[in-house]
Amino acid sequence: MVSQKPGSARVELTSTEGDPVKPNSRFKITAGENMSKFRQETWPAFESKVTGCMRSNALTILSVLGVLSGGILAVILRYARDGRYTQREIAYVMFPGDLFLRMLKALIIPLIVSSLISAIGSLDLKMSGKIGARAVAYYMSTTCCAVVLGIILATSIRPGKGGNVDEISRPTQGARPTTTPDLLMDLVRNLFPPNLIQACIAQYKTVLVPPTDEQFLAAMNATEGPINKTAIPLSEWRMKYEIEPSTNILGLVVFALVLGITLGKMGPKGKPLLDLFSCLSEAFMIITSWVIHLSPIGVLFLVTAQMLEMESFEVIVGQLGMYFLTVMLGLFTHGFIVLTSMYFLITKRMPFQFIGNMAEALATAFATSSSTATVPVALACLEDKNGIDPRVTRFVMPIGATINMDGTALYEAVAALFIAQVRGISLTLGNIIAISITSTAASIGAAGIPQAGLVTMVMVLDTVGLPAEDVTLILAVDWFLDRFRTFTNVLGDSLGAGIVNHLSKKDLSEMPPPQQFVTIPPMANPDDFTLEMEKELNGMAVTTAERSQPAEDVWQSTSM
Repeated sequence: MVSQKPGSARVELTSTEGDPVKPNSRFKITAGENMSKFRQETWPAFESKVTGCMRSNALTILSVLGVLSGGILAVILRYARDGRYTQREIAYVMFPGDLFLRMLKALIIPLIVSSLISAIGSLDLKMSGKIGARAVAYYMSTTCCAVVLGIILATSIRPGKGGNVDEISRPTQGARPTTTPDLLMDLVRNLFPPNLIQACIAQYKTVLVPPTDEQFLAAMNATEGPINKTAIPLSEWRMKYEIEPSTNILGLVVFALVLGITLGKMGPKGKPLLDLFSCLSEAFMIITSWVIHLSPIGVLFLVTAQMLEMESFEVIVGQLGMYFLTVMLGLFTHGFIVLTSMYFLITKRMPFQFIGNMAEALATAFATSSSTATVPVALACLEDKNGIDPRVTRFVMPIGATINMDGTALYEAVAALFIAQVRGISLTLGNIIAISITSTAASIGAAGIPQAGLVTMVMVLDTVGLPAEDVTLILAVDWFLDRFRTFTNVLGDSLGAGIVNHLSKKDLSEMPPPQQFVTIPPMANPDDFTLEMEKELNGMAVTTAERSQPAEDVWQSTSM
């Protein structure tokens, strides 16, 4: 009870019997009870949640720490000695990361081919068309957004203004001479490889042979004046066809698409072969989960070795500082504002948890600088952590890793405008539109391998009449930007899989779930296989009357 004496401001606490209560005694008892309850109930529950979260996300946390630790270790090693590290010393540092990268690359072809065939074959032709149309519409829209964003940033910031071509250091190696028609025709040729075994290890390439001395003298006599060999147009150079040692992923994807559609149309006749590819896909996903556990160590040594190879940190913040910042701003804006906004507007869900679940794949993308090598890790993250339907991920991700290169498209648009600004060339609206179109096409043709964008960059420069050798102006920072481009590419592919899965959820629910491979334990007597077991294998409810009822007919059909 609470009482107050007349004329006094003092409040006195009393018990129900009227005895005075000692000051703060009740509050001390209440606080003690709360503390005891906190220790016995609240704290163990909180500790259990934190421990569970750390265990479930341990690999993700370690992968991110691997990237950060690799950068810190590289800085320490660079400034621990005056001279540069030799190639052999860098190879020693690179060795653990190189083993990890080799494991990932070994999984690329079997996983992509089997996943595509099993995903498309398990869908009917109409459903495959819907998912494919949604994926392509997403890829084209995001790539166009990336190109437009890059052009806007490059024209507004003008990173090459006041620059001088002679002040920027270039590597001694020049760009391979090529023309836009040759690059486009090579892209189409590689869509249809004549030999599937060869497509696993090589792809087609057109090479231009410089004019011989006789051709040079003939051209000089025709012009009646002194000229050099570079003055002879590339269209007059002799063409030679070579097989480049690089996996033709684009051709293998087309083959897998066609075979998957064929097996789907064959129905029961094609089911045995479709089951084989489905089983292969599951097997390689299990192997991928084993390899992923090595990612923190592999990522750490890959990042450390690549940063030790860099000429100097001063180039990034010096001669090419504004260009570097412009590309980084564009990649950040596109990846974390444009793409995430699209995901939120379409799915009505915040993308942060989705992106957090993709941390292992994004860390692998940054370390390996290869969209294709990241596909196995990205598939595991999407299916296991984000709950995306395997029929969507195994259809969308291999195609996305091949043709969806948002970061590359943005980088090529910014690079073309930067080179034009450094040379003091004013580009018209038509030139800018041409850059946007060719950047989009070039990003589709860029292979999912490190620094593949440099090859297609020649096509963009050729479109607006800029010399191909100017690609060397940006080589000093390209290796570093390439990692962030790959990061953005994989992020776009992953969010695209989430968007396509959301849009296709109703259609997928009307189809039977993907086949699950169930191992039936060996039985001595066919009568041991009951109707209860049969229905449980098929995911059906079992009534009390059906329990322990023999299913001899089913046993005979499964034994044949």
